[in-house]
Formats: sequence, structure tokens, C-alpha cells
Amino acid sequence: MDYSKMPNNKILCVDMKSFYASCSAVMMGLDPLTCYLAVVGDTERQGSVVLAASPQLKKEFGIRTGSRRFEIPNDPRIHVVNPQMQTYLRISTEITRLFNRYAPKNAIHTYSVDESFIQVDGVEGIWGGATIIAQKIREDMVREFQLPCAIGIGPNMLLSKLCLDLDAKKKGIAEWTYEDVKTKLWSVSPLREMWGIGSRVEKTLNRMGIFNVGQLAKYPLELLEKKFGVMGNQLYHHAWGIDLSELGAPIIQGQVSFGKSQILMRDYTDPKEVQHVLLEICEEVARRTRHHRKAGRTISLGIGYSRDELGGGFYRSRTMERPTNITMDLYHTCLELFAENYEKKTVRKIAVSLSNIVDDSEMQLSLFELERPKKRQLGYVMDRIRGKHGSNALLRAVSYTNAGTAKHRSRLVGGHKA
Repeated sequence: MDYSKMPNNKILCVDMKSFYASCSAVMMGLDPLTCYLAVVGDTERQGSVVLAASPQLKKEFGIRTGSRRFEIPNDPRIHVVNPQMQTYLRISTEITRLFNRYAPKNAIHTYSVDESFIQVDGVEGIWGGATIIAQKIREDMVREFQLPCAIGIGPNMLLSKLCLDLDAKKKGIAEWTYEDVKTKLWSVSPLREMWGIGSRVEKTLNRMGIFNVGQLAKYPLELLEKKFGVMGNQLYHHAWGIDLSELGAPIIQGQVSFGKSQILMRDYTDPKEVQHVLLEICEEVARRTRHHRKAGRTISLGIGYSRDELGGGFYRSRTMERPTNITMDLYHTCLELFAENYEKKTVRKIAVSLSNIVDDSEMQLSLFELERPKKRQLGYVMDRIRGKHGSNALLRAVSYTNAGTAKHRSRLVGGHKA
């Protein structure tokens, strides 16, 4: 691989350690690195999900994001608190302002509430090299916010992110170059530790005889493309540490999808109630898709069963004849998938995603669906009303049933208590 033709920037990937838990710890006068603290969706519900756990709680008690409230030991040292989303978002905004001291706004990309990319090419002459800038940011973070962070440095967004996840989170600050790919990236196994590879893709790669990143990099490109399409091309080049996307663009170009998953507030035993929530989720997925002026052809439905039924569930996809961003198109396809795969068990999690994305302008007209353009336009009108007057300004009737969750969630920030 000829790296001389590849982008060779200085990009920092900054991650706030256990951000929600660290913020709550500081507000309580505790040390984020030594205290035992969990932020849960609702402290009053034993089945509530842990949103963040302090490093010490993870290390000594094995409690981490996704654990349940009832799994937290009854130990007097452990603090269990509700989230304060508005405060977390305000702190995140202030941290972005801190980054702006060292780089212009167009060189800062907020990837999530607790993770950001900063391109420092051009400002190294002012502040020093990328490592020095990373040290200054960490020092400012501790001095002004009492919050810990880790920073990975790389020549592109992908390598800076991989450096963060695989190296910097242990050391505090680390830097990878293209020369480090073979010695530091290729040995990564299992494959799910590689950013961008999920459990399903990992299982498929394992069946192909690929168990570490080095084997992925040496696998014939044409065979990967034949198996995964454009994603196969991306998997191959990412295994070589190559990422051509610009700062702020999706790290995995062409893999764009729009989705929403929801852990239900209680067990749903009635499939009719599950369908009510499913409609609400399809509405949100369609809205997110329209917000980007996109449409999609492949709808995926994931159903997770309650732990009381030993867990399990299914994940199935179906490609529709025409791309769409109309809520009811998504919903009817999901209903088909649900009817075909539901095992009459108690449901606790629902996930819907729309992929195979195209521009909205590619939505096709049909002689048999003359109302289709009106349905498409109606979606945009509803989005504008909600944008102006709030997400609960227009709700479907199912949201007012006992099964509906949209009415309750409209009062939340980031899906959790403000």
C-alpha cells in the first residue's frame, strides 16, 4: 500500500472518560476516577439501564453501560443517580469552546456528546506539535472541569479513532502513523474490537477464515466486494488504515443509515402494543431520513426479548421495491417482518433502521399510487410543525395509548431525564 498518496494530517480524537458518570461525580464533589458511581435512566426502576459507570465501578464490580439497575450491588460506597441531560449537554458545549482555543471552529467536529475530532494542522506552529496540544487540552480539562479524557492522534479520522480506542484509553495520549498499522492494528482480534465492525459482520468474516485485522487486510479485495458490496471495499481499506473522508463526514462513507433503537420501559407481552411502539419508531426514523433529504430501500427490524425469557430475539431486513421516507411504508414492511419472525415472547427492545440510502429526489412515482407525492409532502409538513412547536405538537393516536412512549419521551432530553 502506497501511503505517500494518502492524507497525512494531524487529527486528535478526544474522548471524555465515562462522561455522564464523571460529570455527575464532579457535581457531587467526588473524584471521577476513584469514586463508585452509576448513572441510570431511572433510579426508581430496578430494570432501568445503566447509562454510564465510573471507571472504578467498571473495574471492581463489572458494572458498565447497558447493565441494569438490579445488577448494581447494594454497597454503601456506590452512588446511583439519575441523569441530568441538560447539564451534560451544557458541559459538552463548554468543552467544545475549550477546543476552539487551539483550533478554528471548522477544524472541530463534535462526533457525539462526549467525543470530538480536532484537526490541528496549521496551528502546530502556534501551540507546538499535536502531542503538546493534546497535553494542553487534557490539562485544561482537569483544571477547569475536573474531568478526565483520553486523546488519540492519527493522520486521518479513522486512525485517530482506532488509536484512541485501542491505545490512548490505556495511556491517556497516544499517536499512530501509517507505519504503525502493521504492528499495532493488524494484530487486533476479535474483529469486533476494530471500530466499525459489529458482531454480525464479525461472524461472517470468521466464517470466511478471517479472525484478525491483518488477515482482513490480506484477503482478496474482489472477494470482499463480492461478499459485502461497497462495505467490502471499506473493510479492506480500513484494515490498511486508509480513510479518505474529510473532517465531519461519516467515517464509513456509503454505509450511511438512519435508525432508532429503544429499550422499553416495561415488558410488552401483547404484540398489538409492540406494534404501537413500532409505529412511533418508524415515524422517528422517517423523520431523521427526511431531515437529511434522503430516502432508503432496505428496512431492518430488530426485536429483543426480555431477560425473563432468557433473552434472544431476531434481526431481519427487507429491501423494498422503491426508496422511501414515508412513515407508513416503513411501518408496513416492519409489520411483515414482525409477523414472520415474532415468537410470541415478551418484548423489551425494538430497533428499526433504514439503509440503502439515496437522495430524496430519487423517490419514484407509481401509476398505482397516485397519492404517494402527497404522502411524501405531508411528512415534511409534519416535520416543520414539530420543529417549530415541539416534538409533541403532532402525535399519532397510538402515542396516547398505554403502550405509547412518544408522549413520555417528548419530555426527555437525549432520551433521558433532563
